[in-house]
Amino acid sequence: MIAERLEKLVEEMVDKGVHFEDAVREFERRFIVRVLGQCDGSLTKAAGCLGMHRNTLTRKMGEYKIKKRG
Repeated sequence: MIAERLEKLVEEMVDKGVHFEDAVREFERRFIVRVLGQCDGSLTKAAGCLGMHRNTLTRKMGEYKIKKRG
């Protein structure tokens, strides 16, 4: 089910001329925001769920202008 939805989304994005780098950045930004929300803003928990170091998460948050809660 997810694979089918993802395939349709990719097809639509390619058809509309979305560049690969833009698609990856937007996906990553939204994924990080969602995981941060599920972890109640805890960078340590979110980094663990994302499988990255806390410093990497902090860097990406700055890169994507994601504000820290609280």
